[in-house]
Amino acid sequence: MNETALDRFLRYVKIDTQSQEDSETYPSTKKQFDLLNMLVNELRDLGIKDVNIDKFGYVMATLPSNLPEHESTKSKVPKIGFIAHVDTSPSASGANVKPQVITYKGGDIVLPGDNSVVIRESENPQLKKYIGTKIVTSDGTTLLGADDKAGIAIIMTALDILISTPSLLHGEIKIGFTPDEEVGNGTKYFDIKSFGADYAYTIDGDSAGELNKETFSANSAIITVYGRNIHPGTAKGIMVNSIRTIAEIITRLPKDMAPETTEGYEPYIHPHQLKGEEEKSVLNLLLRDFKTEGLDKQKEILEKIIKEVEPLNPKARIELQIKESYRNMREGLEKDPRVLECLWEATKRAGLEPKWVPIRGGTDGSRLTAMGLPTPNIFTGGQNFHGKTEWISVNAMEKSVETVVNLVQVWVDKCK
Repeated sequence: MNETALDRFLRYVKIDTQSQEDSETYPSTKKQFDLLNMLVNELRDLGIKDVNIDKFGYVMATLPSNLPEHESTKSKVPKIGFIAHVDTSPSASGANVKPQVITYKGGDIVLPGDNSVVIRESENPQLKKYIGTKIVTSDGTTLLGADDKAGIAIIMTALDILISTPSLLHGEIKIGFTPDEEVGNGTKYFDIKSFGADYAYTIDGDSAGELNKETFSANSAIITVYGRNIHPGTAKGIMVNSIRTIAEIITRLPKDMAPETTEGYEPYIHPHQLKGEEEKSVLNLLLRDFKTEGLDKQKEILEKIIKEVEPLNPKARIELQIKESYRNMREGLEKDPRVLECLWEATKRAGLEPKWVPIRGGTDGSRLTAMGLPTPNIFTGGQNFHGKTEWISVNAMEKSVETVVNLVQVWVDKCK
């Protein structure tokens, strides 16, 4: 093996793959193909012959089983998939990323490209675990891209290890690299049949040892307010300012159900995008609850708010639209506990104390599980995703590689 996970990671984060919301193309940005095509070439350079990329940007590859033909368990070992997404969040720039590899010595980290951007020890309790070890940050002018280029680096490094070490026995391994996960479309055209895995794992989590078998159930809400515009100099009794109406709706959102006031299994209603002028204003909200039925309650909250605001703005017209996003994957995963038991054991073999942690968000695994492919999530070691204070532990990334390598062997052992 010539390259480490860090080597690969540093190369991948320098490629701008930011996805774009409300795009009419798929992938949402052509630049995602820069990394996708690179990965096709790198997979082939590793010696993998079955590598394909389709018109949507999905990269799929197969590493054949190396179990001896006479091995009685060969036919019993399921095909295991590993999946990561190439795009980075629209929330912060992913162009001209300048990764900083530092040995963390404790305290706050002031990023060199913008001294106002500080990774604060008080806000990052995980940092204390990595004093004296290497971590990677951006320079503070962009996000880092650990979400999910760390996952890609981990998968590629694990493949390299398995290929270069034939004594590590494994069944058939399926690899999938996807676009547009950050804008909710990572599995939009994902062909499970072509992928060919019986079980899969996304490598898209955070703290070392944390494993994910449940996510939020998620809907999106769109509130549109229609007003009437006219020159403000002659507006009396005529103008209907949709911005004022949308503001009254926002101020009535429950503050104890905001992301910034909730944690763990607590649900939230999150206004995350607002576009407006006098004539028309559009508010996009994220509705999240680990209990799917809780989404209906959140819809009722929004309907009640709208009913309160309508009499105060009788000339404005208010519309509410609800769209399904994804559902909690726990029920689908627990139908066959082996997919979780093997992951737990693989993490223990890596010398970690595994724990199941709910994701206050979603992964491609949410939809893949609903589509019939059980897909829990594995840690990468990254923190503070989607922002300029993003960072990742090199040690944790290496432990994730170790967990993936262990995992394919555990499946062999499980089937003996």
